[in-house]
Amino acid sequence: MEALLELLQQNARLGPAQLAERLGQDEAVVAARVAELEKEKVILGYHGVIDRDKAGNHNVAAFIEVKLMPERGGGFDRLAQRIAKFDQVTSCFLMSGGYDLAVFVEGEDLREVARFVAERLSTIEGVQSTATHFQLKVYKQNGFLAEVEAEATRLPVAP
Repeated sequence: MEALLELLQQNARLGPAQLAERLGQDEAVVAARVAELEKEKVILGYHGVIDRDKAGNHNVAAFIEVKLMPERGGGFDRLAQRIAKFDQVTSCFLMSGGYDLAVFVEGEDLREVARFVAERLSTIEGVQSTATHFQLKVYKQNGFLAEVEAEATRLPVAP
């Protein structure tokens, strides 16, 4: 199973025949296994890794550190699930360390993200504090290196 999942993580476009060939298994067996993993929610979905700049998507992405007051009987789970349901949230993780949740969000501009934090996220009972970090440039995403344009040659600076 791990080899199958690893192949799909590397390239979700591989079909059952290609997967079977690489795994040295029967195509029908591999197709059935993929269907089973999808049904069991081991495979949650498929997506492409997109260079947003080249695609013309100029949305703003941000990473938000969230400190929570755990709920009696529920810990962090209910709050995290509530936060994860917001449309702006693309990913949400329980973390160890100095904050409790790592929340990744997208918005059309800085103001939209700021409004989400101020009006929706920070007003939830149990949210103690937030710290927002805006994404400036992508070098690697989901295991894929981004093509980074070489910066213009700088002239040497002499005293």
